[in-house]
Amino acid sequence: MTIRRIAILALATALAAAAPTAGTAFAHGAKDGAGHSPIIPMENEPAPKLVVDPPLPGPLARGAVLISYRTENFRVVPVLGAPARNVSPRVGHLHVTVDDLPWHWGDFSNTDTIVVVGMPPGPHKLLVELSDPEHRILAAQTVTFTVPDPT
Repeated sequence: MTIRRIAILALATALAAAAPTAGTAFAHGAKDGAGHSPIIPMENEPAPKLVVDPPLPGPLARGAVLISYRTENFRVVPVLGAPARNVSPRVGHLHVTVDDLPWHWGDFSNTDTIVVVGMPPGPHKLLVELSDPEHRILAAQTVTFTVPDPT
């Protein structure tokens, strides 16, 4: 299917969704439900949101930190650079920092789980940041936890 056909199909679908339904007082379109249309201009998109859970207790007892997360109005994908900043819905990656270290790593995997292994017993914190393709931070959340002593 050519790009032109895809664009025409997308436009026709958007117009059909916006058209009033026969026999009803109100039109019900895709924008009335959860989510949003990928055709909405970037400046009208809702702000990205990050939700990070505490680590799973079972693996934590073995020094493995498994933290689930989810994003809203944001997709984690392996793209970088200024052109990707204009993709809608928003795209980017995660920055993950452990215990205020002076470095972090970028997570482009979109697996909805951050895994850190080999953590020593004691208190720790993990900073998770949503980053746009040019490394501007859009949202952040810190999770604190304690790895138990195995003895």
